[in-house]
Formats: sequence, C-alpha cells, structure tokens
Amino acid sequence: MKTFVKNYIGKGTQVNGLNIVKVTLKMEDVMKHVYEKEGKQYLTFELAELKEADKFERTHTCYVSTLSETSGKEPSANKAPAKKKSSKK
Repeated sequence: MKTFVKNYIGKGTQVNGLNIVKVTLKMEDVMKHVYEKEGKQYLTFELAELKEADKFERTHTCYVSTLSETSGKEPSANKAPAKKKSSKK
C-alpha cells in the first residue's frame, strides 16, 4: 500500500501582528527533496501550524510529503461500519 510520509525540514514562527510565518530551513535536509523540471530546480513543501508552540516558541512546522510503499493490507472500501448498541431506559 502506498502512503504519504512527512519529511520534516524546518520550523517557523508567526510574525506578531502579520499574516506571515518566518521559516528557517536546514539546506542539507532541503537539498534531498529538490527536483528538476525543464532545467530548473524546485522544492515543494507544506507549512502547518503546530497545536502548541515548542520550547523555542516556534509555531509552525515545514515538511515535504513523499509517496512511500508500506507493507500491510489496504483498507477495504466495501467493509460495513460497525453498528452501535442501542440502550433503552
């Protein structure tokens, strides 16, 4: 089964009073995910808000999603959902 794996490459901080996130990336990690198209280099990444700030007050995380093959069975689409018991008073 193929699933997406998040490869974390950096973190960022919300700029006070603005809708801007300042991100710091480690180039060694970034270069592993650079790809080429029509002779130009690109990097596609996601930026997500953390549920709570870390110990360095960083509020966002940055990652690259890659498709990865995993062992195991694919979930069955035809499987009926489990029924809940009804309790009568």
